[in-house]
Amino acid sequence: MAHKKGGGATAKNRDSAGKRLGVKIYAGQETSPGNIIVRQRGTKFYPGNGTLLGKDHTIFAQVKGIIRFRTKLGKKFVDIV
Repeated sequence: MAHKKGGGATAKNRDSAGKRLGVKIYAGQETSPGNIIVRQRGTKFYPGNGTLLGKDHTIFAQVKGIIRFRTKLGKKFVDIV
């Protein structure tokens, strides 16, 4: 019988790569249709005027304009003005 515990340190030594989530275009910056504004898991931000929500909750631009963030009833919205 072995008297040493073998390989315990490497069994749980795994980590996944970062998913590059977050705001990609900030308030006051200009955008064009199709540009990704926010990458997120779930709806931390909601789509407002001129933006749409993708199936993975990505918010992207539908029209050309300037990005604006606003809060309404405790929810954060992304608009293009």
